Amino acid sequence: MRRANKAPSGAGWPAAQILTGAPVRPVWGQHNNPPEPRAYSGLMDSLSRHEDYGQAALHESHLDADPFVQFAQWLKDAEAGDIFEPNAFVLGTVDAQGKPTARTVLLKGVSPEGFFFATNYLSRKGHAIDENPPVSAVFGWYSMFRQVLVEGHAKRVEPGESDEYHDSRPRDSQVAAWASNQSQPIASREDLEAQFEAADAKFATGPVPRPEFWGGYRIVPTRIEFWKGRSNRMHDRIEFARADANSPWQVQRLQP
Repeated sequence: MRRANKAPSGAGWPAAQILTGAPVRPVWGQHNNPPEPRAYSGLMDSLSRHEDYGQAALHESHLDADPFVQFAQWLKDAEAGDIFEPNAFVLGTVDAQGKPTARTVLLKGVSPEGFFFATNYLSRKGHAIDENPPVSAVFGWYSMFRQVLVEGHAKRVEPGESDEYHDSRPRDSQVAAWASNQSQPIASREDLEAQFEAADAKFATGPVPRPEFWGGYRIVPTRIEFWKGRSNRMHDRIEFARADANSPWQVQRLQP
């Protein structure tokens, strides 16, 4: 396998060349002066493009009084709109040292209690949540000019609920939960596949149990914002907020 050229220190080295192993050359002038902050803008059209999100409005009267019901409707709309992985969202955490991290995960349940997803409890996200439960979630259905932004606290669900979800997964996904020491380094792809094959063989003759280190979390929200893109960046933003899970929702419009 061809090795990529070693990335030099400092800015300005095209990532595509580094990743493919193509000859790496500075993209700035012959004297190798560092680029201006906007030096790459001309290389990517999206950085200077301005889209029109249209005039379709989002009014308070358009939304259900229950934000979970409203979220479920928007998720159904995203499914009907052929959005790829409409249940994907960006989960933001901050660990005990104050280090923020974000990653994409899949929503696997929504109810009046909150938003359910599952992961390895020993992963980076698992450690961060256990150390510091406040999290954020962003559902971005950009081709529909919609977003839902969630803030709240994540907590582990009861083992029985994790078991129920684990049992509903495809067998290979169940095996993968055993095979991967999530977020830990590994020497090669071949080593990772060997771990999967070993876990697969271990459970070849029967059902795959749920690992104790893997299970569900539920985000119990204190804030849910419904965002609708509008022309001239005059977007509609309607926020449902509450002090805690036992408090009523307060609804207000936010400036874009």
